[in-house]
Amino acid sequence: MEMKGSTAPISKTGVRQPCIVAKTTPGPETHVSEVRLTEKQYWDERWDKVRLPEIVEPDTKHPISKEIIRVLQAHLPAGKLSAMEIGGAPGQFAAYLSKFHGYAASVLEYSEAGCRKTRENFDLLGLDVALYHRDFFSDLSDLPRFDIVLSMGFIEHFDDLGDILRRHVDLLTRNGILILGVPNLRGISQKVLTRTAPDMLSRHNLEAMDLENWRILEDEFGMTPLFKGYLAGYQPRTLKRCERRTPMNLLIRYTFKLQGKVLSFLPFLSRFNSPAWSAYLLGIYKRG
Repeated sequence: MEMKGSTAPISKTGVRQPCIVAKTTPGPETHVSEVRLTEKQYWDERWDKVRLPEIVEPDTKHPISKEIIRVLQAHLPAGKLSAMEIGGAPGQFAAYLSKFHGYAASVLEYSEAGCRKTRENFDLLGLDVALYHRDFFSDLSDLPRFDIVLSMGFIEHFDDLGDILRRHVDLLTRNGILILGVPNLRGISQKVLTRTAPDMLSRHNLEAMDLENWRILEDEFGMTPLFKGYLAGYQPRTLKRCERRTPMNLLIRYTFKLQGKVLSFLPFLSRFNSPAWSAYLLGIYKRG
């Protein structure tokens, strides 16, 4: 399916790279058994609202992104490598890898609005990207293999964790690096959001937020962990979402909002981590 109005960025050679597109639904020989906890319309509406340009900068002040970049910089290899961000609209991490690590960036996204925003984002940033308009659960055997495969906030939107992790690994070259990141909505977050934002919480597979469940990468797929852990400490601003605006819920919302303002003056607390309160999980694995 070709996206109307999509353009490709100008490369350093002055030649526009093509927008690589394909069917967004599985072909007739593809078996899809995963349970999606979000719908395409949900993502189309979300990406339509994104303001551009979007890129994660090394000197970012965002407390969660700051910790992610700190770990990535310590573990990512140097060289002319290829990197694929899965479900990555509008490609802010792929853009980071392209601009600051010199990787050849690709993004795989099945939302039409997400593809459009990703292309626009890379155009605005003056970066090249190979954009694959594909369903991650379709047959991807025709795609190249990548030195770096990452998804940040993706795997937790599906029910079958083992299947989705296998599909990530299948896109890697030998000795390739897999990077996985998800928000931590367990612990304190689960208790709060069950009351204040149950619809949002229902769109996430909480089992994907338990690092013990990521051991499948080591035990079944032979991946070597370079880093895995909880990041960014306690971030109360992630708990201010309020779907049901009852007086009690609003009180909870503004309590966490106030806590966030206070803790912004104590950034060193982001290094104290626990499954009970840390805002994010990150894993970096090497394929053998």
